Amino acid sequence: MDWRDEGVLLSMRPHGESAAIIEVLTALHGRHAGVVRGGASRKMAASLQPGTGLQLEWRARLDDHIGTFTVEPLRSRAHLLSDRLALAGLMSVCALLRTALPEREPHPVLWSATIGLMDGLGAEGWTTTYLRWELLLLEELGFGLDLTICAVTGATEGLAYVSPKTGRAVTVAGAGDWADRLLPMPKGLTASASLTPEDVAQGLRLTGFFLDRGLRPVLHERPLPEARARLVDLLSRPA
Repeated sequence: MDWRDEGVLLSMRPHGESAAIIEVLTALHGRHAGVVRGGASRKMAASLQPGTGLQLEWRARLDDHIGTFTVEPLRSRAHLLSDRLALAGLMSVCALLRTALPEREPHPVLWSATIGLMDGLGAEGWTTTYLRWELLLLEELGFGLDLTICAVTGATEGLAYVSPKTGRAVTVAGAGDWADRLLPMPKGLTASASLTPEDVAQGLRLTGFFLDRGLRPVLHERPLPEARARLVDLLSRPA
């Protein structure tokens, strides 16, 4: 069995004396793991950093074997090392993909959005892009939120809350006395404009609630990845 694909590195860990096991998100083969011979060497270290774009060739005797990767670097994102917040965003993306996605299941829409997000880390408005990426991740996992219409009144404007039970939006009027039991929804979350830092932080509390609930069986009651918590903490600090 063998295939060639483009991917982005999610993680690397040493394997034996000089090899490494890497996990990648690929365009056509989803999240995939494999052994890289010599991957733990100093020579290969720069090519096997989280976020690095790679051309991959995977080979295995049988399809269910872990197999081996031959890798060729396509794009380095080492420049993010000098931007603490953008680096935290990159690590959060990698950690969530490793945690949330089933192995070897293609997600072409998420793949495209992930590359776009990684390419824009550090640019103006990237934190809004990150928040909307988490909304897409929820959708790809089958936990998508309906933020287009009020579940109570049918209105499409004035949406201010999200039901923690159904993931559907609710207006102020529709919420009524139940408002304190609903999750606040940032203004402009479904629009195209960038959000304020406060709205991004509020939006991440919203997506975090549903990610935590949806991934609880996978995480065996453990919290969401520490890398995401670190990003949320940095974004919540006063400027």
